[in-house]
Amino acid sequence: MGSQGKSYDGPPSDHFDGRLFFDPDGVPPKSLRDVLRWQFGGDRQREIWPKWVPSPHADTPPQRVNGDKVRLSFVGHASWLIQTSGKNILVDPVWSERASPVRWAGPKRVNDPGIDFSALPPIDVALVSHGHYDHLDIATLSKLAAKFSPRIVTPLGNDATMRRANSALRAEAFDWHQSVELGGGLAATLVPTRHWSARGLFDRNRALWASFVLKTPAGKIYVVCDSGYGEGKHFRRVRETHGPLRLAILPIGAYEPRWFMQDQHMNPADAVKALADCGAERALAHHHGTFQLTDEAIDAPVKALHAALDEAKIPHERFVALKPGQVVEIQ
Repeated sequence: MGSQGKSYDGPPSDHFDGRLFFDPDGVPPKSLRDVLRWQFGGDRQREIWPKWVPSPHADTPPQRVNGDKVRLSFVGHASWLIQTSGKNILVDPVWSERASPVRWAGPKRVNDPGIDFSALPPIDVALVSHGHYDHLDIATLSKLAAKFSPRIVTPLGNDATMRRANSALRAEAFDWHQSVELGGGLAATLVPTRHWSARGLFDRNRALWASFVLKTPAGKIYVVCDSGYGEGKHFRRVRETHGPLRLAILPIGAYEPRWFMQDQHMNPADAVKALADCGAERALAHHHGTFQLTDEAIDAPVKALHAALDEAKIPHERFVALKPGQVVEIQ
């Protein structure tokens, strides 16, 4: 199941012990025993999602967006198309029907991608945050490679996973705090995030995970693809090191039950605290409403986000949850 080969061979560091990656400010992933307790424990309360919840929106993006404007199109779950400075960038592109190592089982989409694959403009770069199947989708990356041959920027070790699956994938691996020039004056810096990575049962943390700070002509965009909150250190450090931030893209879904998920996924209240910590002018929500990975209802994240914003006395328009196919522009 999944990729079991060695992913990375490099010198030890403050987050790599020579074999496994780790977060000095995080915690190890849950044990198999905890997984079984969650899945089969008698106290599990799982909300059943509808089989199909189509978005009323669909985007046909332009071929290019030039100048200082940044156009962000929400594809669904954690996938985005970001267009600016004549460059087209995809974040964690997943167009597959399932977020799973197999086609016949696993979390299944409940809505179409907000952009039909045939409507994509020429893709220059794909940013892939880590190896979980709802973020690193070999089938989609292979389709992108065949059609556009984009650069793929990813944390250490994930490049080996990609190349083992398809040698045509132009994967480039980087460590936390490294900055990558993307052309057109754009750059992506990989920053620590409170999470973990695996493709199978026996390769936990053999590859690194990251969030991205994207430098654009309209300001810096902080893209958090997956993260727990912890004590908020990761978000405050990004503010201190990379601020000011024009926009944050923050996950709000896949958070129940909290005893299992809190160290790896934020709930909406955590995401509102993360917005305050990172200091971004505004935020867009993602990681909700497309694949059921955990136990909360499909509409629970957005309802809880609105409640958390009200509690924090933050206007709803400062932190918006889009539906697939919706677009936001900043300049």
